[in-house]
Amino acid sequence: MSDKRKSLTTTGGMSRAPNRAMLRAVGFMDDDFQRPMIAVANLHSDITPCNAHLNRLATKALEGIRAGGGVGQTFGAPTASDGIMMGHQGMRYSLVSREVIADSIEVVAGGMNHDGVLAIGGCDKNMPGCLMAMARLNVPSIFVYGGSILPGTGESGNDIDIVSIFEAVGQFQANKMTAEGVHKVECEACPGAGSCGGMYTANTMSSAIEAMGMSLPYDASYPAVSAAKDRETFLAGKYLVQLIEKGLKPRDIITRKSLENAYTFVLALGGSTNAVLHLLAIASEAEVPWTLADFDRLGDKVPDLADLKPAGKHVMFDVHKAGGTPAVMRALLDAGYLHGDCITVTGKTLAENLKDVPSIYSREQKVIKPLNAPMHPTGHIIILKGNLAPEGAVAKMAGLKTRKITGPAKVFDGEEACFASLQDRQIKAGDIVIVRGEGPVGGPGMREMLSVTAALSGQGLGEHIGLITDGRFSGGTRGMVVGHVAPEAHVGGPLALLKNGDIVTIDADKKEVSVALSEQELAKRRAAWKQPPPREKRGVLAKYAKTVRSASEGATTS
Repeated sequence: MSDKRKSLTTTGGMSRAPNRAMLRAVGFMDDDFQRPMIAVANLHSDITPCNAHLNRLATKALEGIRAGGGVGQTFGAPTASDGIMMGHQGMRYSLVSREVIADSIEVVAGGMNHDGVLAIGGCDKNMPGCLMAMARLNVPSIFVYGGSILPGTGESGNDIDIVSIFEAVGQFQANKMTAEGVHKVECEACPGAGSCGGMYTANTMSSAIEAMGMSLPYDASYPAVSAAKDRETFLAGKYLVQLIEKGLKPRDIITRKSLENAYTFVLALGGSTNAVLHLLAIASEAEVPWTLADFDRLGDKVPDLADLKPAGKHVMFDVHKAGGTPAVMRALLDAGYLHGDCITVTGKTLAENLKDVPSIYSREQKVIKPLNAPMHPTGHIIILKGNLAPEGAVAKMAGLKTRKITGPAKVFDGEEACFASLQDRQIKAGDIVIVRGEGPVGGPGMREMLSVTAALSGQGLGEHIGLITDGRFSGGTRGMVVGHVAPEAHVGGPLALLKNGDIVTIDADKKEVSVALSEQELAKRRAAWKQPPPREKRGVLAKYAKTVRSASEGATTS
């Protein structure tokens, strides 16, 4: 092994004898100091099913690293569960946790001078947080996704999942389901370990990372409760030692072309709007130029092919049964949508990884639609601008029959006020719901609005109202919704100036979100506007609010 190993800064030479003494106390032998020292960031937590099984995978990673000739060191990083924090003030910590995860991994692997990083994560913010740290550290790295949960079983034998219970709450509010019915869905929606099963944020980001080349083939589609996931994690440990020998680093892999592959795959699978926020952040940490215009450019040409929840019928387990994520990528590569010459963590190009993988279209399956009969002919995620979003906003139009809506604004300062109005059945078809003060600074933390959007769907309003927010949406959201509005209301963005009854338009075809007010009227309201005091005065949320950048830049704190 090369004497240029970074870890020798920690362990090499007589002056580092005290360091080696401490490492011997945790099990190092003489020859371990000649091996590459690898950080294994294990985001295990029994807070959430997404991460409850990761200790099992961390053990496999250590075995693979040892078999490959390295020595692994495990440490933890925090996980906060989006699904459990949804609908209350805890969700303010969700996006903040992405930054804390990235910082935590950087602190340990940077401080220990590890030669490589293997990170294992399951919940939504784990994945971008791990990738951001890898890009910062720029030592050979591989990400392992904990895998997707199996679907639950509904009363009629239908597949259900976490969004089913959120929507059941809305159905209860609309007197379409009994409390007993809600309880049955609650008990069956999450049958065991693994991340939420639809093409929500966890499966969106794991798919993006695989297409980017930062995880092994099939990483995104192997189920959490499978021996295949164990074998993959073992191999990831072995491959990482080879990456260290080759000197292949994240910034060699994360390029403009590989980011195009990542977002192309997100679009083809009908993925979450959160991909926009997270890919911006990963690109920023890798120092790759990337803006909202790049998402818009790709969205104009990539079809939405996947009949996956929330807009479709299936879950990631169905993708696994149909051939897995590489089979879908092979179809996209054959059709000219992916860059096959991008290098990956296998040490091979994407095209080489897919060479012997049969296309998803080589077998009979119902999950991925034909290229000539897609779910939607162009991207389901649209970047909007207009006098309500001068810096941009993000909309998800998957499965919608209506792509334009104009109506009176119903303005709410915060998610709770909106949800209370929903419970009182005060929101009607044709309304444009405005939820402001939920941006990165104003929230702080840019909460997801799944409780609101799922309740709207449960009440049958999902296709009949618009919703605009400077917060964001869960990957489980459906309906005519616009998020990530920038600048946000708290810093004086146009949402702060809206009043009940203002006529607002969302137009997906024109890529516009606007209010029918003159510039003079907007200027008059802006002159009278006063910035509200910060919601948080101390702690991590206050620090985040002081350092976070606009959602149009990925809401990073770097």
